[in-house]
Amino acid sequence: MSERVELGELLYANPLASEKDIDNFRLEGSAAITFPLGKMRMENLMDEEEGQKANFVFWCPDHFPDHIAVSWEFKPIREPGLCIMFFAACGQNGVDLFDSRLKPRSGPYGQYHHGDIDAYHVSYFRRKNPDERRLHTCNLRKSYGFHLVEQGADPIPSIQDVKDPYRIQLIKFGAHIEFSINGLVSFRWHDEGTIGGPPHSAGKIGFRQMAPLIAEYANLTVHRVNRYNVK
Repeated sequence: MSERVELGELLYANPLASEKDIDNFRLEGSAAITFPLGKMRMENLMDEEEGQKANFVFWCPDHFPDHIAVSWEFKPIREPGLCIMFFAACGQNGVDLFDSRLKPRSGPYGQYHHGDIDAYHVSYFRRKNPDERRLHTCNLRKSYGFHLVEQGADPIPSIQDVKDPYRIQLIKFGAHIEFSINGLVSFRWHDEGTIGGPPHSAGKIGFRQMAPLIAEYANLTVHRVNRYNVK
């Protein structure tokens, strides 16, 4: 860990190794979630020709505070596709993300950036269309809205060169956000509150995949961040 970041209490740890590990997770959309190699494998059940209807989001049930570091292992199995991590996700006006007063969500992207929730979302392993495959980037967006606020390089290669899982880390420390893969920082961004309203704070995290991607996830952890030096 960099001297810039001091991790504190372990708030959450989930190996994502079997069905019992996802008992309380919430799936929005249609997906097959299996554990053939002791890791959570996710893939769409609907044909990708259905467009946004074929994509899905899988939410961790816990509500996390601000000042956290979220980390997980990721290994792509089949492309094309795209992955997203939602974080600091809440219903608008402070309502819990799973509150029954919110509009139903079933996977189409518009429900998440122009619905009745607020969140940040970082997309990585962006291999859905030719432009994304020609230049691999990680994109940070802020919603409500579809505000692209930061970009950085994505070091994950195409499927044929993937051997081992990649360790991904997302730091949310107040208005500061940092995203890294295997310790290599892709981007850092400070939310000054001039785009999409004030910085978001506490909330839920969730995995999103675009069809027809197949990918594996493991060892999800959330630590409190005691110190984050922006310099």
